[in-house]
Amino acid sequence: MSLKRLSIFAPQPHTTRASPTHLSVDSKGERIAYASGKSVFLRSIDDPSVCTQYTGHTAVVNVARFSPSGYYVASGDASGKVRVWDCVGEEMVTKGEFHIISGPIKDLAWDGESKRIIAVGDGKERFGHCITFDTGNSVGEITGQSSVINSVSIRQQRPFRAATASDDQTVVFYHGAPFKFNSLLKGHHTNFVHGVAFSPDGAYFVSVGADRKIFLFDGKEGTLKAEIKDEGMHKGSILSVSWGPDSKRFATASADQSIKLWDAESQTLIKTWSFGLGASIQDHQVGVVWTPRADDTIISLSLSGNLNYLSPASDKPTRIVAGHQKPITAVEITSSKTFLTGSTDGTVSSWDIAKGTAEVIQGDGHTNVVTAFIETTPDTVLSVAWDDQLRTITKGKFSSSIPTDSQPKGASLFDTSKLVILTATELRIYNTTITPPSLNTTQKLTFTPTALATSSTGEIAVAAQDRVIRIFTYSSASGLREKTSITLSRSFATSLAYSPDGTYFTAGDSTGLVALYTTNGYTKKTDRWAFHTARVEDISWNAAGTHVATASLDTNLFIYSVEKPGKNAKVRNAHLGGINAVRWVDEKTVVSVGNDGAVKRWEVTLPV
Repeated sequence: MSLKRLSIFAPQPHTTRASPTHLSVDSKGERIAYASGKSVFLRSIDDPSVCTQYTGHTAVVNVARFSPSGYYVASGDASGKVRVWDCVGEEMVTKGEFHIISGPIKDLAWDGESKRIIAVGDGKERFGHCITFDTGNSVGEITGQSSVINSVSIRQQRPFRAATASDDQTVVFYHGAPFKFNSLLKGHHTNFVHGVAFSPDGAYFVSVGADRKIFLFDGKEGTLKAEIKDEGMHKGSILSVSWGPDSKRFATASADQSIKLWDAESQTLIKTWSFGLGASIQDHQVGVVWTPRADDTIISLSLSGNLNYLSPASDKPTRIVAGHQKPITAVEITSSKTFLTGSTDGTVSSWDIAKGTAEVIQGDGHTNVVTAFIETTPDTVLSVAWDDQLRTITKGKFSSSIPTDSQPKGASLFDTSKLVILTATELRIYNTTITPPSLNTTQKLTFTPTALATSSTGEIAVAAQDRVIRIFTYSSASGLREKTSITLSRSFATSLAYSPDGTYFTAGDSTGLVALYTTNGYTKKTDRWAFHTARVEDISWNAAGTHVATASLDTNLFIYSVEKPGKNAKVRNAHLGGINAVRWVDEKTVVSVGNDGAVKRWEVTLPV
């Protein structure tokens, strides 16, 4: 029995309103690099389902950039550290870790020889520093600005030059290497300067800012060439800028929900792409990168996390890559073999397993942590969340909602027509034959519930903080009645699950122990499944009822055998920060989701 990772469906880049998010593309134009949480994801541009994840940081990562050579990535985090690591091999070995400033790194840049790195941000003693990529030795000082530095760019040809953009409304020009202050370019911008970028041929560099202005400078001398003034200027803060590979055009991203394409020689507007209908905060464009591909692809980033593929030959995005930006807390496989995921911000996405692409469910959706999904028909899925709502998803859209009156702890289908929802104060049973479901029965609880499961044989299990699991039966005539109970010895249960045929029952507790019971008298079959070291978040049975998948806060994924309880397969560090849910797709595949915001597919090899 073994587990092998098949694929990573990456989360979207982390974004902050009115703040730039820097994207990077490798020299071949094959992969895009960005930060999400404490991870860095390197994602194929052609096939976004092909992805690798770097998990070496212990703080939230703000920026990641490929070296010009394509062999390394440098990434900077909120603690002020820069890590340089190999991006060619599967092991992603860390080359070095260097403490740059006493505050978050906002941006970094490589020189053209892939030997030096300038990292900038919001420090206390200084706002940036220049180091060698392999030893971390100092090769220059970043001085001259009095506030946080938002962006840095290095001229890729000798003689090396560098420029930094700051909240103090200035741009500083440096000579190198070693890099040293040359001139302070002030009096041009009248608000925060968000972005600066040298053209690939080194002839120019451009600066953009919250004042909606664009300035073009000489790349070698640092002198002002022109301020770009056009009738089509941005109407909101300009947050990011990126040059085309021909060094004649550049693209800008703005909070006015647009990406604009500019001609550097004539200083005129070439093209505009607008996003969203009317004023839409989620469609603010906070990042842009122009890839060195033959098809001239430009990738922009919306505040919502959407990656928009743009072509100068098309008026609309040629592709939009969507997904989650926050930890994923719920997953469910549908009968059509697509699956739904829900995250802590209430976002619900529908995934195509074969393609690894997601579509965000539209409509009046959830606003808080999604707890569970329940498929009632091939076209209808119910979802519950901490916004205390039971919502109906019909044909890919939210169609209706009803309140649950208090926070839902879990939900499960009791039979083909009845839904059980466990809230913080009561058990609620709904009739699912109508839309929205109608409430049939409620029963107040005298204990604090923690988990719920229902069996195909008509039993409802409810776990509580008093370490007791209560087994109920339900009928429309007699209502809910307690049949029996199980008292746990170590801790209270945090996850429950029945086998598909109702023969077995599993309970995972807050210490990591998973116990297996037979439902005939609820006698314990084994408690040897004790390999987790933290709270068990989810338990899932395969369709044959022979194996159990368990997910835990300890980041580990386990597969246990019912017939041979001593046999198991495991993957350690499956999700950075912990696994929240796991489901079997078929007898050979499981899907897990976790606090890193990623969806991961695993190949399971079961004994014949």
